[in-house]
Amino acid sequence: MRRLLAYILSPIFWFFFGLLLLVFHPIQVVTNKIWGYQVRKKVVDVLNLLLIKNMYFIGARPQFCGEDSLPTDRPLIIISNHQSTFDISPIIWQLKKHHPKFISKIELGKGIPSISYNLKHGGSALIDRKNKSQSIKEIITLGRHIEKENYAACIFPEGTRSRNGKLKKFQSAGVATLLRMAPSALVVPFVIDGNYKILEKGYFPLYIGAPLKYTILDAIEPQGKDAEEVVAMAEKAIRSCLNQ
Repeated sequence: MRRLLAYILSPIFWFFFGLLLLVFHPIQVVTNKIWGYQVRKKVVDVLNLLLIKNMYFIGARPQFCGEDSLPTDRPLIIISNHQSTFDISPIIWQLKKHHPKFISKIELGKGIPSISYNLKHGGSALIDRKNKSQSIKEIITLGRHIEKENYAACIFPEGTRSRNGKLKKFQSAGVATLLRMAPSALVVPFVIDGNYKILEKGYFPLYIGAPLKYTILDAIEPQGKDAEEVVAMAEKAIRSCLNQ
């Protein structure tokens, strides 16, 4: 029965997923040109809420945990595990008042309606993994940006997504650069649990009824600690939350 449902419900999910991206792309462009960042940002928030709601078509019931009592008068560095292409929307929505920006591969900066536009015009860092100097410059620019505006930068220290949900070893280089450029930042571990399950058999058919849970963990004060220690603390907290 689950397999049959997967073949029936997956096309519905992808239809509305694509429709949302297509509809919200021109809305982003228009609001950005006329009213600027703040209004376009509200459009992006609504888009990501609807993308989360779209999960209901495949029987998923996203659960958000951890009270967001984080300060808005200092920048944040969000350290998250990475499980699938669906990881971005929960972070944007749950931490929306902190204006999360992402460190993303440069290839995502073009060709994808809504998503590419938001990455290019929303202040995220688009890095070329084959060009170390370009990557560092982008992360430096992002760090300075969040320090100035008290925004949040989100980084996936595993480097690539875990297709089976098993946490990979965290790398500290990107976090170290962000901490140097945003010395007043608070570090916040964010746990994604279950997104890998959706793509268990690839992009079609999707897994039906995956349990999805997104958790904000206790913040880490990085003052007096080096980047390696901070990243190790975040990894340990996330691993514990995932029971790994």
